[in-house]
Amino acid sequence: MAVWGASVACHAQHFLQRGHTVGHEPLATAYKLALPAPRHDKLADYRVLVLDTHPLLPTSSAVRTAIGTLADGMEKAGVKVARASPLLPSLELQARTYNTLLTASLGAEMPKERYEMIRNAGASIPQTDTSLDATAARGWVLSHRDWISADRVRTGLTARWRALFQEFDVLVCPVMPTVAFPHDHKQPARDRRIDVDGLPQPYLDQTVWPGIATLTGQPATAMPVARSPEGLPIGVQVVGPYLEDRTTIAFAGLIEREFGGFVPPPGFGG
Repeated sequence: MAVWGASVACHAQHFLQRGHTVGHEPLATAYKLALPAPRHDKLADYRVLVLDTHPLLPTSSAVRTAIGTLADGMEKAGVKVARASPLLPSLELQARTYNTLLTASLGAEMPKERYEMIRNAGASIPQTDTSLDATAARGWVLSHRDWISADRVRTGLTARWRALFQEFDVLVCPVMPTVAFPHDHKQPARDRRIDVDGLPQPYLDQTVWPGIATLTGQPATAMPVARSPEGLPIGVQVVGPYLEDRTTIAFAGLIEREFGGFVPPPGFGG
């Protein structure tokens, strides 16, 4: 059975986003949350940055084609579409910082014996190794000093995203690098591989896409946009400015109205 690869990161989001969750603290009576209205009511009024690739992980041709078709359709509908911007924060730095803070948060819950084992193993990783796997391994046993440093990087990235969303209303990019695939739990997650157009890629590297929104607490709305040649659904995420959830939701609704929404794949009812 095929399921969305997004599950690789979902169980861990809670640890990293606790500081961004609002409106549920029973003792917090000194504020009132009032999310702003969507930036626009008409699709043609939106300014959209579109990404289909990540510097640390390839994207399958099916996903890139679907995003390209969507971008072309938006332009024809009058949307202001850009496919690159100097305002875009470093996606490499975003991914490495996300991995560092995510595994550091998870490591705080780890039994002491396992924590010491990972710390000893991590000590042998060269500092010149900046792969996502190495970054995550160091994060499990991150010192408080290094956590503060990484959190300051996150603050800088937050400022960069804020500047980008003064120029654009939303970012449209992949949710994951491929369509749905059969899950195989025979190996530990760090040893698994996904197939991206015939090339094996580390399974856990898929977190580069959900990490774009999660690291800095930005809203993201997932929406279906196409189906692969095999009939599997292809989705994208609409990332928006901090606390402007209604903008990403409204944009996704306008896209559905203009181009059609979810169509169940063959054999899944309808």
